[in-house]
Amino acid sequence: MTQPSVPSEKGAEVGRRIGVGLMYGLWKPRVLGAWKVPATGPLIFAVNHSHNIDGPMVMGVAPRPTHFLIKKEAFVGPLDPFLRGIGQLKVDRRGTDRAAITQALGVLENGGVLGIFPEGTRGEGDFASLRAGLAYFAVRGGAPIVPVAVLGSSERPGRLVKGLPPLRSRVDVVFGDPFEAGDGSGRRTRKALDEATERIQKQLTAHLENARRLTGR
Repeated sequence: MTQPSVPSEKGAEVGRRIGVGLMYGLWKPRVLGAWKVPATGPLIFAVNHSHNIDGPMVMGVAPRPTHFLIKKEAFVGPLDPFLRGIGQLKVDRRGTDRAAITQALGVLENGGVLGIFPEGTRGEGDFASLRAGLAYFAVRGGAPIVPVAVLGSSERPGRLVKGLPPLRSRVDVVFGDPFEAGDGSGRRTRKALDEATERIQKQLTAHLENARRLTGR
């Protein structure tokens, strides 16, 4: 069986540059804490998710190109080759998508940045319900996690396009301090992953609270 190819960092860099133009052209991103992002090595961005622009916003303002795990339903029509071309990963959320897991681990093995919405789907964006996938990738891939809070994307609908934030409105993106999810033992048992998920949730929740204080949102 052919192993799925790992998306290229060059493609993700193209996506980052497109994101820069779109995000800064349509809105007014305010980026805090980008200096905390390690310049090299495997890394995971754990991003809260309350609006569809959260992923593209992080892609556009992050200091490194990012490969996001994106639900397969988004890969329709011309978006399919486009998203693949800019290094994004298609994942089937209905079960264990081994192809997506292999590609994601490949990104980390190559020293790249993996973007994950740990809540699994768009919701309140408060990290209240985490899936175990983030802990698995962090422990299995040996990658530190950088919490990322996107605030302001879902406060109110735009007048021209109801499904988007108002044009030229401010969206805050706050990067936190990188942290290790594992306990240092390298264990990948169910118990170890459950414990890692608890540690992650505490860190992400604390970061979100701090981000709201910093931004006043």
